[in-house]
Formats: sequence, C-alpha cells, structure tokens
Amino acid sequence: MSDEHDGTFFVVRGPVEPGDKRGRELGFPTANIALRDQSGQVGDGVWAGWVERSNGTFVASAVSVGRRPTYYGADGYRLVEAHLLDFADDLYGETLTVWLGRHLRDQQKYTTAEALIEALAGDVAATREWVAGHPVTALPALGSPPPDGEVRRLG
Repeated sequence: MSDEHDGTFFVVRGPVEPGDKRGRELGFPTANIALRDQSGQVGDGVWAGWVERSNGTFVASAVSVGRRPTYYGADGYRLVEAHLLDFADDLYGETLTVWLGRHLRDQQKYTTAEALIEALAGDVAATREWVAGHPVTALPALGSPPPDGEVRRLG
C-alpha cells in the first residue's frame, strides 16, 4: 500500500471483552471489542491506528478487524482486536475508542503459530511507521462517539 492517507478514519467504540487469550500466548495481547456490524462496513484486515482510553490518553495500535480465520475460518464472530503498542495494563471492562487509519493487509489464515507471529511483528513495525507520520493531534474531531460496537466513518 502507498503511504498516502486520504484523511478517512473508521472509528469503533466499546467495552473491552475477555477473549480466548491467544494473542497473549503469541506475544501480542489484544483488547477485544465486539462489532454489531457483522456484514463488514469496515473491511476485514489489519489496520494501523490509535486507541483512545477512557482517561483520554491515546496509544498507538495494530488492529485486526474480522473473524480470526487462522482459528475460526469463515464462521468466526467479527470483532476488533487492538494490540496496544508498548502497553501492559489490564483493560477488561474499560470502554475504548479505536481509530483505524491505514489498512495494512487483508486477514489471512496461517498454518503455523510461527508464521502468524512473523506477520504480527510486521504489522507492529508497519503501525509504528504509520503513527510516526500520523500523530494523534492530526485525528479529525469525533464529536459524539458512535454507539458501542458500531462503526463510524470520519473524513
């Protein structure tokens, strides 16, 4: 993908729900937010973006949107899984606002945990590069947040 960004963001908000802890086992813990939109207004894939915590702080994040094909195939429930970079606190129950800024790649099914870990490491590197050029101060105004689990397009 090019480094161009057209100013469009997708935003989803919701409480962090317990998952199956696979991300943690792989070394990439995630904050999971259920999506009401099971049809795909925002496309499945991995995104670079920002997560806004309930206290108003922002954390750069690599975010997966979709059905987790490595583990669930096409039958998985669509959700947002945000890996907050350089972050280790417990987020269960906290309401987060996730800003999806750049689509990095489509979701894929991996045959080994090692292949998935390699892909996730690449996603984190690409996210670091993207957020370096797209600071929080450049995010568009959100106004009132979307209802939990609903996706809003900004820009």
